[in-house]
Amino acid sequence: MDIQPKRETKEGDCERPRNLVRVILSPEAEEAYKCLIESNSKIERSLLNAIRRKTELIRANPHYGEPIAKKLIPEQYKIKYEVTNLFWVELPNFWRMIYTLKNDEIEIIAFVLDIFDHKTYGRKFGYLH
Repeated sequence: MDIQPKRETKEGDCERPRNLVRVILSPEAEEAYKCLIESNSKIERSLLNAIRRKTELIRANPHYGEPIAKKLIPEQYKIKYEVTNLFWVELPNFWRMIYTLKNDEIEIIAFVLDIFDHKTYGRKFGYLH
């Protein structure tokens, strides 16, 4: 899922802004994002709003998040998404958003891999067992 803002052109058609950074959600992150959209909970609404704000900050500065040491990158991410770098962003209520940067000649893609609570984050990165 690509969560880019759209803007109107003179003809009334929508097009992507000409930014060089695009934020895309993995299937796992997209599932979490959709659950937050469908929820009426104030806590989940605050998470959704924070994710939207943080993705704008990542678009402005792809290195906005805190880097995660290469030795701590879960093998699952290395295999499934060919991750060589990883960043985390703090969200309300101890949630985390994890993303990696992919670079091609035209644009930088910030690929959001997961959105999860602190306990799940701790397990995935080996802090909790």
